[in-house]
Amino acid sequence: MIPIPLAVLVLGVWCVIYLADTFLKSSTSLKVSYEDWLVLRGLSICPFHIRWQTTLFNRLLYKWGRWKPQLLYLWFNLGMVFGILAMFGSMILLGKTLMQTLKQMMTEIPIDQNDRMLQVVVPGVNLPISQLTYFFSAILISGVIHEIGHGVAAIREQVRLNGFGIFIFVVYPGAFVDLFTTHLQLVSPVQQLRIFCAGVWHNFVLGLAGLLVLFPLPALLFPLYYTGVGALITEVIEDSPASGTRGLFVGDIVTHAQDCPVHNVEDWHSCIVEISQRPQTGYCVNSATLLQLSFPSRVYRRLDGSIECCSNNSLTDVCFSYSSNAHGQMYACLPARKAIKNSQVCHTAADCQKEIVPSLCVIPSIENQTRLIRVKHPPQMDMLFIGYPVHLQYSVGLSSFIPRYKFLSIDLPVMIETFCKYP
Repeated sequence: MIPIPLAVLVLGVWCVIYLADTFLKSSTSLKVSYEDWLVLRGLSICPFHIRWQTTLFNRLLYKWGRWKPQLLYLWFNLGMVFGILAMFGSMILLGKTLMQTLKQMMTEIPIDQNDRMLQVVVPGVNLPISQLTYFFSAILISGVIHEIGHGVAAIREQVRLNGFGIFIFVVYPGAFVDLFTTHLQLVSPVQQLRIFCAGVWHNFVLGLAGLLVLFPLPALLFPLYYTGVGALITEVIEDSPASGTRGLFVGDIVTHAQDCPVHNVEDWHSCIVEISQRPQTGYCVNSATLLQLSFPSRVYRRLDGSIECCSNNSLTDVCFSYSSNAHGQMYACLPARKAIKNSQVCHTAADCQKEIVPSLCVIPSIENQTRLIRVKHPPQMDMLFIGYPVHLQYSVGLSSFIPRYKFLSIDLPVMIETFCKYP
């Protein structure tokens, strides 16, 4: 959710701006000079909206609009074709989204976020607060490129450009070009279409440019960063399941989550999803170790139907279940770290018979949907996590790029990678 202090700060800033603007405009001694100052600087202030317009870039835009007319003619014709195709594609996409929404309303079955064709991006709800800088920067850059496309196309079609501007609405930045309306109405429909389609065409090209940087990024950064050996921890959320003295730390390299190898960030997320979807993984523990570590305890059933056998309220002891040929299904309360230290993972008892010393496959008996996950990040001690896998998944920030030299920033590749994904 959106942090309350941030919302209060934004609202407070706008209140101060509105009150100051109202006071200056209502003051008999300051009104004229204040309004002249606004006009001179091209500023316009309304509630939750600030607009700035200038002619400083007109000469540059006119220079671009008159550069190689034939090439620009071909360029904006391509943009017109793309704009028409994109319009029909958007209509199909909106129609499918409408059908999906109506189906959900009629059946009352929730649709997974990843299955939605279109999603509204709301900062603090489905967009992490930590990525707001990337988000708003991408909106501003995309808006500027979009409007430059309109402006250059208009100049190419002999439509006068009055100016270029930037605005802020609440917290969202944007850009605009001011075209001479009479000129725009006098040109042919095809010329108008070239101008109107130029914005989305330039946004499409900007997106392609982002992809051209994103996909070969490992090769581009190869002299400075290497990949494929694990996921580098760049951030650990304070008081999260991954924090603590035996948790994960910035600079650690995660190589495994349970028996799932982690070579990059994508592997980390896919491993966590796989762990959450399959039954709890067990661990091979030989009988002598099991007998030595276990201690008598009362076995009882939790409300969700799972079995608990640790009644000492210890944070380090976990109830494990295993099958015994003599006694059938058995339960033992064991110190988790000592019991599974250096042990192989298993899914059935047969997996542990492959060991030199035959062992038992002990499986954590914990609440439904929760998992005991062993995270390897050598040379540090393995981290043990008990809880919902998704809580572990988003407790850390990760990068697939590991610096070759100590003076290199671990955040730089993440910044480039994240920024390239937004356009």
